[in-house]
Amino acid sequence: MSRPPVAVVIGAGDATGGAVARRFAREGFTLCVTRRNADSLSPLVDAIRAEGAEAYPFGCDARDEERVIELFNHIESTIGEIEVVVFNIGANVRFSITETTGRVYRKVWEMAALAGFLAGREAARVMLPRNRGTIILTGATASLRGSSGFAAFASAKFALRALAQSMARELGPQGIHVAHPIIDGAIDTAFIRDTFPERYALKDEDGILNPEHIAEQYWQLHCQPRDAWTHELDLRPWMETF
Repeated sequence: MSRPPVAVVIGAGDATGGAVARRFAREGFTLCVTRRNADSLSPLVDAIRAEGAEAYPFGCDARDEERVIELFNHIESTIGEIEVVVFNIGANVRFSITETTGRVYRKVWEMAALAGFLAGREAARVMLPRNRGTIILTGATASLRGSSGFAAFASAKFALRALAQSMARELGPQGIHVAHPIIDGAIDTAFIRDTFPERYALKDEDGILNPEHIAEQYWQLHCQPRDAWTHELDLRPWMETF
């Protein structure tokens, strides 16, 4: 009996990453979800299993090359063939340029750019022999423009976007769809609720992004025929300026 296809969500947080995992689970995928602390994945894994799908939690520092290699090898050898990889680590921090230490800059780059490279590379390695697969690297407003106080974050997100472009050009002709959705706006999360209450109040006017709606677009990206692939997709609330 063949095993269900596997979707890997790296950075399966309580909002977008979790919603993406649940969306793919509803389509019959086995989910492998990661955060640095595996215990924090329990609610998500329980919710997926309660709906009749299978999910496996992994504690993994996505910046650690050996850990990422081990993760992909373990999934392929013991759980199933990886068909979809979603990289969804944020690393959004704000510091003035004079307060941005080398340690801060390096950490943000490692989380948003290096980790994305490692995930994308390992995804390509397992997908290329099968000539199919979807790799989605989550972008942000900072992927397109650097704002005041976000030198580290924008630099890392620019790098992730460049990675996605290069991967798409290299892997697309070999059957692998690489997409870079740009999430341009606040997302309905506890962080936005607690830190930016005025922005969160716009939720009732559809002024912030619903994670479930983001997840639906990720699913649609995976379903696209290869004669009409989308590489870059802007997702923003109707009232967001751009």
